[in-house]
Amino acid sequence: MNYKRLTLICGHYGSGKTNIAVNLALALKKARDNVALADLDIVNPYFRAKDSIDVLEKNGIRFICSEFANSNVDLPALPQEIYALTDDKSLSAVIDVGGDERGALALGRLSGFITEENDYEMYLVINKYRPLTPDCESVRDVMYEIQNACRIPFTGIINNSNLGRETTADTVLNSCDFANECAKRLNLPLVMTTVEDSLYSELKDKIPNLVSLDIKRLLDQTERNGLE
Repeated sequence: MNYKRLTLICGHYGSGKTNIAVNLALALKKARDNVALADLDIVNPYFRAKDSIDVLEKNGIRFICSEFANSNVDLPALPQEIYALTDDKSLSAVIDVGGDERGALALGRLSGFITEENDYEMYLVINKYRPLTPDCESVRDVMYEIQNACRIPFTGIINNSNLGRETTADTVLNSCDFANECAKRLNLPLVMTTVEDSLYSELKDKIPNLVSLDIKRLLDQTERNGLE
């Protein structure tokens, strides 16, 4: 994967965007020295990147988030440290953006710097099996809601359709037509389809641009912390 300096990961709550953001940050660290993961999900999402802080620190990945992460405080607060994403051009970062327009508004504070530099990708994560995004029309609405709030154009789609621990190879295969149709309607490339490590070998010759993720570890961490 050819990384830009900033990789923005967006999607509706439950799409799995934080799982992807953590995995991409770990992969990015193998290619570059100065790497950060920034959590801009400031409105109490289902899963926070902060739950993986141990593995991030172990791999030398800087973690940036609101001081209210993993609390019951629902404030649109961002740390001053967040401006390192735009000020420090030696820093490569994956940014986990909020799941709706409220979360995306936080990213909007940086939008002018990001678009002016133009060294970013912004991916919309979609999950066919989530109740709020079961069809392309719903995905389109989510995309416009986030894009209009943060004022940064999307550059691609990631198909992360899954049913958690109930996901099978057929679950992923049956989502491919949906993902391709959404990409076509939104006029965006389908940059990858993600799958849990254990299913990768079964699907690698059946789905183009397939990327394996360590989803089980992150699910285990989520359950230990009592989150959805």
